Amino acid sequence: MSQFFLQKIKVQAYKALLLLIGLCLLVPVIYLFFAYKFAYSQGESVGFVQKLSYKGWICKTWEGEQIRSIANLQTAPDKFFFTVRDEQVAEKLNQTLGEKVVLEYEEHRGLPSCFGDTPHFAVNVRAAPTP
Repeated sequence: MSQFFLQKIKVQAYKALLLLIGLCLLVPVIYLFFAYKFAYSQGESVGFVQKLSYKGWICKTWEGEQIRSIANLQTAPDKFFFTVRDEQVAEKLNQTLGEKVVLEYEEHRGLPSCFGDTPHFAVNVRAAPTP
């Protein structure tokens, strides 16, 4: 009787261990899905895109740098760093390098660096209106 009882406890312990391992794998996957799919914030940035490069060792991403318009010439220019996921947006940005553009972006916080070097992901670009 005690042998059967010990065997039953072992089976339940293995089931509990498998459940714990499953939860340890499932929780990060659910977190990454929500962090990747839903934006923390959205916005626009106006300025000159001065750099766009495709970089990374394993996870290659488009990384860009925008110099924002300067209202006061006595201050240093403000740089806005961003990541591009969409190849079409990257192509538009490459065509508008050096021109003043409006960069639409979404902020996704808490993603690992394999998704991009910055939390700001460019989703669209258009020419800035001229005054």
